[in-house]
Amino acid sequence: MARNKKVIIGTRGSRLALWQAEWVKSELQKLYPDLRVELNRIKTTGDKILDVPLAKVGGKGLFVKEIEEALLRHEADIAVHSMKDVPTDFPAGLHLAVICKREDPRDAFISQIQDSGFKIQKFKDLPGGAVIGTSSLRRSCQLLNLRPDLKIGQLRGNLDTRLKKLDEGQFDAIILAAAGVKRLGWNERITEVLPPGTSLPAIGQGAVGIECRTGDDFINNLIMPLNHEDTSVCVRA
Repeated sequence: MARNKKVIIGTRGSRLALWQAEWVKSELQKLYPDLRVELNRIKTTGDKILDVPLAKVGGKGLFVKEIEEALLRHEADIAVHSMKDVPTDFPAGLHLAVICKREDPRDAFISQIQDSGFKIQKFKDLPGGAVIGTSSLRRSCQLLNLRPDLKIGQLRGNLDTRLKKLDEGQFDAIILAAAGVKRLGWNERITEVLPPGTSLPAIGQGAVGIECRTGDDFINNLIMPLNHEDTSVCVRA
């Protein structure tokens, strides 16, 4: 079915986004060895606006809008997204066709590293007035509800940038999605995986979704084997 065919994946250009797109590419080529797959790196509004909290400038859709426009212009055949960044509504002519098997959906607490190990071992060990880096209103509200003595510092940028800011001493600790940290092979940076009772994860966190045009039967059939039924049911519920 895929002989002499080419599929273009629309993706953001961050290291994590490219990891996810390359993973989808690899899985497709395992299924269809003759399939040619290329990546179209697209800079989204969310990648450009780094000095304002997302909640103030449009939220989730900022990371998918330009990629969806590329799909509609046929500059990409599929779009690979982190599901926590995907809005519930899709433009006419597009749909979420596949949700792949989920990674760890929880949030990760990451503190500075010293010669003897982590500076702060657990979230509960943070001293009063400690500064936590996160751009998520959801995370901020939950953590301040538990620890109103903490301070929240806005933390934007890709995972590399966020970890660098932590290591430079701009924060005492930061909160990231555990899935992204693990996918990039940085498990050793995770100080503590937070239980849902401490920080309830975002809807779809840890899952990768594939969006495409509704009327493109070839693409819809091509990517369907990547759908993970249990994950799809949980995320869409």
